[in-house]
Amino acid sequence: MSRIIFCVAAMLGCWGAMGQDLEPRRYAALPTGMNALALGYGFSEGNIVADAALPVEDFSLKTHMLIAGYAHTFGMWGKLARVAVSLPFTALAGNVKIQGRDTSISRAGFNDLQLRWGINLLGSPAMDRKAFAKFRQGTILGFSMVVNIPTGLYHNDKVVNTGSNRWAVKPEVGISQRINRFYGELYTGVWFYAPNDEYMGHQVQRQEPVFSLQGHACYQFRNTMWLSVDGTWFNGGQNFVDGRSRGELFDNWRVGATWSTPIAKGHSLKLQFHVGAFATRGYDYNTVSLAYQYIFFR
Repeated sequence: MSRIIFCVAAMLGCWGAMGQDLEPRRYAALPTGMNALALGYGFSEGNIVADAALPVEDFSLKTHMLIAGYAHTFGMWGKLARVAVSLPFTALAGNVKIQGRDTSISRAGFNDLQLRWGINLLGSPAMDRKAFAKFRQGTILGFSMVVNIPTGLYHNDKVVNTGSNRWAVKPEVGISQRINRFYGELYTGVWFYAPNDEYMGHQVQRQEPVFSLQGHACYQFRNTMWLSVDGTWFNGGQNFVDGRSRGELFDNWRVGATWSTPIAKGHSLKLQFHVGAFATRGYDYNTVSLAYQYIFFR
């Protein structure tokens, strides 16, 4: 069970709701028939808003986020597959400049619901708990699809919202390589966005795709506690409002670290932080999160 906790600690990827997530062990090998429940809290400070089309500047926001999530593993075409769902609730407050005037902002509401489906194409067959106990990871190649569903709070007359009022999808490919107790991982994917036709009234906002590249170096201790150093780069995302270009492209770097430890049979904690290393616009914030996870088998 403790070995399973080591692998599952990042399966839900809850913090992806904040934008460009940093989640190690996303394509880890796991037994089928496993369920995971998670509850997390995150605190962020800085500019978490990425919409350069808004007539605002100098974001300085403090954000509190609660996230509930569920994940399940199963076999598909003889391969390990998984589905996960997460729903965040955010409360934020702070100051911005709107057309040069200092303005205070506060907002609270649900974010968009996020669904994730993934399959390990190579190196991780579908296994029950007995077979998984004898399995040793080598190289894993996986694919996933993330869908953000616009269920969050959105007011078309507000400059900051907790929902986006648009669909978004992200296909991603990931590779994970184990060498003794070390794991090296690299993911690459692209976010595609549907238009928002209620932008600041009844304008139409369109955003070009955002390319992302993410890497992790992870070490597992003998008690299955693990540490990871994380980094991501994302680029693109030009905004257009009613056909007119607004704002600059993304060209942002974020770095951080993750620590996960089992606390009892089937229970684990995960502590994570990441910071903005370089940002042309948006997502220039510091964040820390703590998540509790419980796993069980049907």
